[in-house]
Amino acid sequence: MSSENELLIENTYKNFGNVSAVKNFNLKVEDNEFVTLLGPSGCGKTTLLRIIAGFEIPDSGDVLLNGKSIVNIPPYKRPLNMVFQRYALFPHMTVYENIAFSQFLKKKPKEEIKNKVKKMLELVQLEGFEKRKPDQLSGGQCQRVALVRALINEPKVLLLDEPLGALDLKIRKDMQIEIKNIQERLKMTFIYVTHDQEEAMVMSDRIVLMRNGEIIQIGKPKEIYNYPNSIFSAKFIGENNILDGEVLEIKNDHLVIDINGLNILTNKTSNVKIRDKVFLAIRPEKIKRIYTIENKSFDNHIVGKIEKIVFFGSTIKYYVSISEEIFLVIEEKVAEENNKHVKGNNIGDEVNLRFSKEDVDIFLK
Repeated sequence: MSSENELLIENTYKNFGNVSAVKNFNLKVEDNEFVTLLGPSGCGKTTLLRIIAGFEIPDSGDVLLNGKSIVNIPPYKRPLNMVFQRYALFPHMTVYENIAFSQFLKKKPKEEIKNKVKKMLELVQLEGFEKRKPDQLSGGQCQRVALVRALINEPKVLLLDEPLGALDLKIRKDMQIEIKNIQERLKMTFIYVTHDQEEAMVMSDRIVLMRNGEIIQIGKPKEIYNYPNSIFSAKFIGENNILDGEVLEIKNDHLVIDINGLNILTNKTSNVKIRDKVFLAIRPEKIKRIYTIENKSFDNHIVGKIEKIVFFGSTIKYYVSISEEIFLVIEEKVAEENNKHVKGNNIGDEVNLRFSKEDVDIFLK
C-alpha cells in the first residue's frame, strides 16, 4: 500500500539513438522526502527528472504517484511542478503577476489569489517586492520567485533541475539552506538534480548517485560519504586519496596492502585474496600529523615531505610526498592546526603521518 504522494519509478529505460540515458531505473521516493539525483554531466539525472515531469516519455517502465501510473498523463495535467536553472520568469510581468500567473489561468477569485501570493512572498521573505520586475531583482531573488511560482500550485511533488547553478557561491549556499527549510516547513516531496556534491550533502534526506544512466549508490549523505560502495563513489563524493595496490597478506583481523613498496594496513574484507589488485581510498581529514612515529596507537605510520601548503579559510591542506610515486593530501581545521605541536609545518619539512585501518576503504579493481 503506497503512502500519499509516494513516487515510484519502475524498470525505466530511455534511449536517445544509440545512447542509453536511463537504464533499468528503480527508485521509491517517500512522501515529504528530499531526494537528490547526483552525478556527473551526462549521467541521466535531468532525463530522469524530465520523465517524471512528463517532458520525456520512457521507452519502457512506469512512473507511479500514490500507486497510480502517470506515465501517459501530459505534463500540464500531472500534479507536479518544475523549477529550472534559468528561472524562466516572464520579464514583462511583476513579481506578483509571475507568482499569480497559474492562478489567473485557473480563474481563481482575486482575493484568494492575493492571499496565496502574500503567503508565498512571506515564505521566501520577499514582502514588498510585488511590483518589481525580474530585471530589478538579484539572482537569488529571481530564484525565490521561481520557487514560489511553482509552490503556489501546491504540487504533490516539486522537481528542481539545478536551480542554483547560475548563482554565485555565497547566494548559492544561502539558498541551499533556505530551500531545505521551505521543504521541511511545507512537508512536501522534493526531487532535486545537481552535479554539486556539497549541495547534495547539505540538502538531501537521501542521495541517489548516478553514472551512465544507472544508480551506483543510494543512501543518506553521511552513509554515502563514510561508506562508499565503489571507487566511483569514493572519488565523486568528497575528496579522497586514491592509491593503487596489491593484497600482500591476509591476517586474522586485517589486510596488508603493498603500494609501490609501502605497506598499508586495512580492515579485513571477505571478497579479496592474495595478489588481488585493489584501490585504496583515504579521506584527507582521516590522516593525522604527529610529532613522532613511535606512538603506536594508530595502525599506519608514514614519513613524508611537505611539498605544498594551501590555506582554505577554515581548513588548511598539506600536500605530502611519501615517495616519487605516492602523494597524500592531509586536511586539518585551522583551529586544530594552530594548537598542534608536530614535526613539520613548512614546505620542505619532514612530517610524520598516521591513520587507522578503519579509515581505509578498499575496492577490487
